[in-house]
Amino acid sequence: MDLIRLDLNSWILKIAGKTILIDPWLVDPLVFYGMPWLFKACRQHPPAYSPATLPTIDLILISQSLDDHCHQPTLAQLDHQIPVLATPVAAKIAKKLGFVNVQALSTWQEYTLDSVQIIATPGAPLPGSFPPQLENGYFLKDQEQGETVYYEPHFFRPEDKIEQRLGQVDVAIAPVTGLTVCLQGQVVMGSTQTMALVKALQPRIFVPNGLGELVSSGLLQFISRAVGSLEEFRELLAASGLPTQLLVPESGENLQLSKLVIGN
Repeated sequence: MDLIRLDLNSWILKIAGKTILIDPWLVDPLVFYGMPWLFKACRQHPPAYSPATLPTIDLILISQSLDDHCHQPTLAQLDHQIPVLATPVAAKIAKKLGFVNVQALSTWQEYTLDSVQIIATPGAPLPGSFPPQLENGYFLKDQEQGETVYYEPHFFRPEDKIEQRLGQVDVAIAPVTGLTVCLQGQVVMGSTQTMALVKALQPRIFVPNGLGELVSSGLLQFISRAVGSLEEFRELLAASGLPTQLLVPESGENLQLSKLVIGN
């Protein structure tokens, strides 16, 4: 099992002989809701991969319908024959873009890709949805080797007792720097809340999500603030006494997780 960090929420996960592209953003700029006056971002450095240089992808996995997870300019440049697994709203976007094999998953629904089991876990509410519609986290398992990954880019929900369904996981990927937005409240969990995830799921390895060196502009910068930091999370993890290993890969770096999990 290998994990390659691309940028922000984007990853390549190689598990059970399959290569899965998670929440791809490979093409600048990143614009929210098609409104650059609200938020526009570009990378300070070129991405490790472009749509043309990606390895062969077996599945595109999308956790949110928001632009920093379901980035339409990137998806438009990918092979539309690649299967897409997504939240219900993101699945509609993929279909409109021309993807021919799209599967929507709601909370606790499952999908199997040969030996890879994928379960949609309860994530953050979709902004503006009424009644509130949950977006997804994902639990992935190599059913032959038993290796497991939990990916949650917004909110871990302790009240859902996710650990009772999943048990301990080998690898967890989640944010450590949260975000609050005026009139919306907190939309991404920070260090303290992420520690609740670590205590519940007891991952052998933890990898921070949402990191990246960006040049951004727009109103959102002035009506939002960060909550927590990587440094704070590192201190909280060390103070907890838990054996979880924190890994912070560079963009393009390949973490050979199977070796690290076996080593633990």
